[in-house]
Amino acid sequence: MRKKTNATHFAAGNTTLIASGTHVMGDIRFAGNLEVEGQITGNIIAEEGADARVRILPKGCVVGNVNVPMVVINGRIEGDIYSSRQVELAANAVVIGDLHYVLIEIEKGAQVNGSFVHSDPSLSEASVPPENIAEAGVQGQGS
Repeated sequence: MRKKTNATHFAAGNTTLIASGTHVMGDIRFAGNLEVEGQITGNIIAEEGADARVRILPKGCVVGNVNVPMVVINGRIEGDIYSSRQVELAANAVVIGDLHYVLIEIEKGAQVNGSFVHSDPSLSEASVPPENIAEAGVQGQGS
């Protein structure tokens, strides 16, 4: 059995934590690191050009689209993921939506109910402009 030996590096900048028991409703735009242990109902969008990273912890849940260069999932995401750098799916990851990626790492036990879409990093299509994510709306909410 292969054990991961290299730790994911933090992005430059501050770290924001959405703690367990916290439920944020609305889109989140950030630079730096975002750690989600609670729930977010809304889209997560990295500032344009930012070296940003989002990490969904085992009890964390996002209902909405994620547009961040580096995404590490060990919780649940119900929405599409757009990563211009790397996606890591840990053993407890559950993704219900399409995964747009340049580089991907998947551990045994991770679940994806959606499509995998590989993007060429030189074309920069993995990253969808934030205005397109806002137009797509939040999945899982009624009208």
